[in-house]
Amino acid sequence: MSRFRLYPTPTQQAGLLEQCRHARYVWNLALEQWSMWTRDKRPTPGYVEQARRLTEARAAFDWLRAGSQTVQQQALRDFDQAVRNFYSRTHRRPTWRKAGRHEGFRIVGGQASRVVKLNRRWARVLVPKVGWVRFRLSRGIPDAKSYRITCDRAGRWHLAFALIPPPIPAPGTGEVVGVDRGVTVSAALSTGELLLCPGLSERELDRLMHLQRRLARCRRGSSRRQQIQAAIAKLHGRTRDRRKDWVEKTSTDLARRFDVVRVEDLRISQMTRRPKPKPSPGRPGKFLPNRRNAKAGLNRGILANGWGDLVNRLEHKAPGRVEKINPAYTSLTCSACGHCASENRKSQAVFRCVACVHQANADVNAAVNIAAGRAVRARRETPVRVSPKREPQLATPP
Repeated sequence: MSRFRLYPTPTQQAGLLEQCRHARYVWNLALEQWSMWTRDKRPTPGYVEQARRLTEARAAFDWLRAGSQTVQQQALRDFDQAVRNFYSRTHRRPTWRKAGRHEGFRIVGGQASRVVKLNRRWARVLVPKVGWVRFRLSRGIPDAKSYRITCDRAGRWHLAFALIPPPIPAPGTGEVVGVDRGVTVSAALSTGELLLCPGLSERELDRLMHLQRRLARCRRGSSRRQQIQAAIAKLHGRTRDRRKDWVEKTSTDLARRFDVVRVEDLRISQMTRRPKPKPSPGRPGKFLPNRRNAKAGLNRGILANGWGDLVNRLEHKAPGRVEKINPAYTSLTCSACGHCASENRKSQAVFRCVACVHQANADVNAAVNIAAGRAVRARRETPVRVSPKREPQLATPP
């Protein structure tokens, strides 16, 4: 997907927001119909029936007819695809779209090809019911059949063309690399490289904390609260842009340098799930002090380092060349002799084997084990479950 920064005028922004409202209304109406279905009722209407009812609604209501029919029909198509993805267990259940959070719509067909290049830096696109809107040329204009216009919480408009880029060819050197993802070190390679995902600077973090304190003192619904929320969203958008840029550059570099990229098979959605409160013994209806605050820091660290985004982009750019390895004991196993013990991991960054005295960076040692494609040893040895008082031993299958 090729995304460009859109620069509409104030009048055009009002027209774009109106199109977003129409798309959001149609989506939520389709979601309401689908959510009301029960086993004792008839099936909910599909896309064809909903499109017919949309035509009747446009004839009855002037405010709906003032919008683009393409935008409203594509909202129904997007919802139909979301339902299909949910039933195929590839995506989550469709949710409600809210104002200020889900601002966007899609244009397809011949209208999506109305793009004109003005000069080396600028171009414009003809948006239905809005007019010609300029956007910045940060790369070449792709030959796409559809595009999506979105607005983030910081108020920035973007134009994204739906295009699947060709995969990056393998170098053909036969090299294999292991990638160990962490919180302190975003990605450690088996080659010894330590990669860090950029975030906010100390000055930007101080400003973010200051804005959050001001937000807590603001009255709900006030204009000052909206201004502070926009400033906070701008900082979060800056973090998101830096993380996305780092993921794109890192995934491209790995796909170009190595034939096979091996990563840990992690369930990130379950790792970042909030823990359930534990009931207090002897006090019915009461719970122990919440553990969510301690877990929230780890969740933010995992999400801020782009664990899932990095693997997803690697699978897009190097299809068939990304292998997922069982992460069990990769951080406790010596990459030199294969000895597995909890005492090997001295600290977050230091690994010193108690058997062969091999010393290395803990993340790099885990990346070497991942590159070898083994969880414990190359001889397919599996660890024996022992009590915490005993040192873990290795059991070799007969």
